[in-house]
Amino acid sequence: MSGPPRGSNSDRDLQTVLDRMADGFFALDADWTVTYANEAGRRILRSAMSDGAAGGDGTVEGRDLWDSIPGSAETQFYDEYHRAMETQEPVSFDSYYEPLDTWFDVRVFPDDDGLSVYLRDVSERRELERRQRESLRAIQQLYAVSSDHDRTFEEKVEAILRLGCEYLDVPNGFLTRIDDGTQRVVVSHADHPLLQAGETCPLDEAYCKRTIERDRLLTVVDASDEGWESDPAYETFGLETYIGGQVSVDGEQYGTLCFAATTPRDAPFTDTQQTFVRLLSRWVSYELERRRAAERLERERDRLDEFVSVVSHDLRNPLTTARGRLDLLADDCDSDHVEPVERSLSRMETLVDDLLTLAREGSDVEDPSPVDLVATATDAWETADTRRGTLETAVDGGDVLADEERLRQLLENLFRNAAEHGGDDATVTVGSLADGSGFYVADDGPGIPEAEREQVFETGYTTTADGTGFGLNIVGEIVDAHGWEIRVVESEDGGARFEITGVESA
Repeated sequence: MSGPPRGSNSDRDLQTVLDRMADGFFALDADWTVTYANEAGRRILRSAMSDGAAGGDGTVEGRDLWDSIPGSAETQFYDEYHRAMETQEPVSFDSYYEPLDTWFDVRVFPDDDGLSVYLRDVSERRELERRQRESLRAIQQLYAVSSDHDRTFEEKVEAILRLGCEYLDVPNGFLTRIDDGTQRVVVSHADHPLLQAGETCPLDEAYCKRTIERDRLLTVVDASDEGWESDPAYETFGLETYIGGQVSVDGEQYGTLCFAATTPRDAPFTDTQQTFVRLLSRWVSYELERRRAAERLERERDRLDEFVSVVSHDLRNPLTTARGRLDLLADDCDSDHVEPVERSLSRMETLVDDLLTLAREGSDVEDPSPVDLVATATDAWETADTRRGTLETAVDGGDVLADEERLRQLLENLFRNAAEHGGDDATVTVGSLADGSGFYVADDGPGIPEAEREQVFETGYTTTADGTGFGLNIVGEIVDAHGWEIRVVESEDGGARFEITGVESA
């Protein structure tokens, strides 16, 4: 249509409606002359037209669209309008018009007289979409950095500081350590000379002094305008833009993670940008906690290795000597004291063996292999102190995935436990669970009271005078190392039945 018809009340009503539209609207005839524009459409066209192209009263009607707007023939608007005119089919498109720095959502409807064009300013939507894309890209890059196990902590932090600087469009990113009233830059990606790694200053002269006093981020977009000029931090660093958050380790203050610039910012930090900085601060806190835990674990491992060395050497040697002397004493005399001493030495040897086993069973089984459960049980029965007991097997089919040595240790300890509580003639059965989820070890001894079944795997728990209290604890450690589960129930013969589940078949 070439413009709303004039004259009738309905025509005037249509014109009123069009003028009240927030979106731009204008009509062109077949010769590309503007025949009508609503108020928003006139404003857009006047802004795009060259000086003097619009009428002296600012009217745009009667003007040739392409002659009046410089460079318009090289735009997507030109191509799409012509396509609609030629095909007589509606077209819709989004396009950026650089002279107005505006994105338009355009809908063009042709008819026999020309074109009707609707323009909606979608710059804000486009800007939001751009920010969302940038945020998604930043999150993806953060994940890539944090999951890169080949980088050191310092390399990871430097990478996320660089990422944060790019995302926030600032030149300085830095991680600080605050201790005894002093701020020290630990890791830096910055061009400011006072924000390089290793630089220190009194906390009273740092922006971070205010950061650690807050439960939320400290944001500054124009320090001069926000009253920072008399602050020692501003006098020292001259930062106009700043955003920083606290970094803590195990609930204790560590320092801050900050981004800054010596020039003011055009607009406040968005909610998404602030959320990103909080995310980075929490990630650094987590990494520091993880590193501290790793260092603590390393120290504990060193102490454990030292303990194992003491147990295996400093205790075994005196025991071996005592055992040898006792054998000589038994040959020299017939004393009632020899047998109690021998029992005590045997108990000490068992205790040492159990302690060493516990110390070595801490690591997880990462590469299990197929193991013949029946054959392993048979070997374990022969090496366990089961005296005149009987082993029966009721295993269905193939192998299980396990660490063979640890599985043998598990079975030996269960067999030894059955012999200790069930007597010399105990019958022990190793069988498959009915649902195929694992296997069980059952005996015909006195069983374990239901109230005590949750305690039997605890360190030091024993009900016999000669027990070390480590046997079933070792069983529990081996089960955990495999990622299995274990529970105690009553066997068919009234004894104890240990069910190990989560065991994969080979």
